[in-house]
Amino acid sequence: MSSLKEICGGLPLNPLPENRGRKSGIPHAPVRTPNLESHEEKLALKNALRYFPSNFHEVLAPEFAKELRLYGHIYMYRFCPRIEMRAYPIQKYPCKTIQAAAIMHMIMNNLDPAVAQFPQELVTYGGNGQVFSNWAQFWLVMHYLSEMTEDQTLVVYSGHPLGLFPSHRNAPRLVITNGMVIPNYSSRDEYEKLFAMGVTMYGQMTAGSYCYIGPQGIVHGTVLTVLNAGRRYLGVENLAGKVFVTSGLGGMSGAQAKAAVIAGCVGIIAEVDEAALLKRHQQGWLMEITSSLDHCIAQLREAKKKKMALSLGYHGNVVDLWERLAEEFNTTGELLADLGSDQTSCHNPFNGGYYPVQLSFKEANQLMSSNPVKFRTLVQESLRRQVAAINRLSDQGMFFWDYGNAFLLEAQRAGADIEKRGTSKAEFRYPSYVQHIMGDIFSLGFGPFRWVCTSGNPEDLATTDFIATSVLEKAVLQGVTASVKQQYSDNIRWIQEARRHNLVVGSQARILYSDQKGRVAIALAINRSIAEGKIKAPVVLSRDHHDVSGTDSPYRETSNIYDGSAFCADMAVQNFVGDSFRGATWVALHNGGGVGWGEVINGGFGLVLDGSADAEERAKMMLSWDVCNGVARRCWSGNNNAYETICQAMQKDKKLKVTLPHKVVDDNILEQALSC
Repeated sequence: MSSLKEICGGLPLNPLPENRGRKSGIPHAPVRTPNLESHEEKLALKNALRYFPSNFHEVLAPEFAKELRLYGHIYMYRFCPRIEMRAYPIQKYPCKTIQAAAIMHMIMNNLDPAVAQFPQELVTYGGNGQVFSNWAQFWLVMHYLSEMTEDQTLVVYSGHPLGLFPSHRNAPRLVITNGMVIPNYSSRDEYEKLFAMGVTMYGQMTAGSYCYIGPQGIVHGTVLTVLNAGRRYLGVENLAGKVFVTSGLGGMSGAQAKAAVIAGCVGIIAEVDEAALLKRHQQGWLMEITSSLDHCIAQLREAKKKKMALSLGYHGNVVDLWERLAEEFNTTGELLADLGSDQTSCHNPFNGGYYPVQLSFKEANQLMSSNPVKFRTLVQESLRRQVAAINRLSDQGMFFWDYGNAFLLEAQRAGADIEKRGTSKAEFRYPSYVQHIMGDIFSLGFGPFRWVCTSGNPEDLATTDFIATSVLEKAVLQGVTASVKQQYSDNIRWIQEARRHNLVVGSQARILYSDQKGRVAIALAINRSIAEGKIKAPVVLSRDHHDVSGTDSPYRETSNIYDGSAFCADMAVQNFVGDSFRGATWVALHNGGGVGWGEVINGGFGLVLDGSADAEERAKMMLSWDVCNGVARRCWSGNNNAYETICQAMQKDKKLKVTLPHKVVDDNILEQALSC
């Protein structure tokens, strides 16, 4: 068993660790099919061997070649560390700076088997969201962080540590880029080749930026989505007796089971992977599992009638579930589902993200590597069947939305009936949850703010929960608009429910949706508590990249921007750059995340609060920009909520000057001008 000191000592070479290969009894990433040509295989091997002195190449080359051919990537299983991978208390990391130790804490949390989807393949969530591309990179990054001083910055290219470079104490300690492939070469097929060759990486969102906090993050977002879906679609505040049907119980989608119960509805979640079902059931997030559709329908009816909160996992394909619900309506006239969505990993539909209904889980895993073309055909046929069943129920009054996982995008590519005529190519028959639900929240400046107590002490997390609740309650008492009050009230309730449901998996972390005012106030209050000794160790502030300013994604985060700029990525890039010189401890910029490779540019940050006056100034400056950037962009695109929010911000901060749009109210002027 390795120690943290050994983990920080650089690559273990003398002697080489034993090659134990893939560990049995844990989930593993699906086999990738990069279809490399012989010269590309040689390049992949050469790139992997570069991490090691040449006297080790004779031993390592054959096993790396074997990994490449068996699994489609060189993970370097030999170098998977023999340590209990988890977020250790920050003082245990052998570092020269507290910032570096905080980053180590976050990295090891992302790779904790209780948190990570495929820990040996360094995948945190989403099927292919990598922390690093291989284990050599992990060892080197941990070594560099242990050696780092306050006048150095570590630069990481798609998992590869380029090295430590001279900088200054106000610069970020770490700058990460993932998947920055030149646009004309940023296709899915090209990605598979480039990843196999070890030169780029898909970091999802918070996997490759080291800021994932387990499924708690998506639990909160899903709770807010379901609550607001009830308000918008069903006209109710109380979801008791309402049925929400969806799919997926993996790294991110696993949150749906707990979210349904917290929201008070009946949640029916389909999942093909029994291991994922059992994991969520053992965690207490899933109340019941069944592989019988008859039992599933019976339980649904009973919970609906008794208005019981329920999370029921159906071990089977979601297409079968949707088709059975449509059949129930056809035979009984009873619409059993009120709300519907999908959280399969459709950003990666042909490599384990979506399992076609025609095959068993085992058969699908075999076919996707043995006959990728046939597998793709079956996936697209399955998508068409799924949409047909959803359409049947939707026509009768069920409300369905796309959860930003590229489900509708891939269904469209498969030829499914999801077209919305007379609209832009980013709109479908069903809205994305951003268009109808979260977009309004983003426009007010609210998004998934989060923090991690690096002491690892639950008492510190309880203290921060109390601080956050007090800040939001005080803001409500001081007077806010009705829409802002609703968001604050939802988040006060969330903190209470999160503690009651014990949502911590991995690091001692909390997430809540807050606006600029709330984020800054919470950060400053936490920083003061660290200075006063009420919180025993530094706290890392972060957020999901899925936020007000963090992501440009025309099928998700920016799907409610209608001025034509939804396909432009200036906002996310500017956010990354702006955070870096306003005080972030580390910053990350990614291609891909959520809806998939080539479909989105997104970025994130980490900011370490240590109780100092310097940390307070960094938090005030960086968090303000991190929210205002996206609100200003949404304001310019014509969003009324964003317009009002940014005007209020300018009244409070005289240094803030935003270009405001003038409304074009007379379409006749446009038509006359264009007819000339």
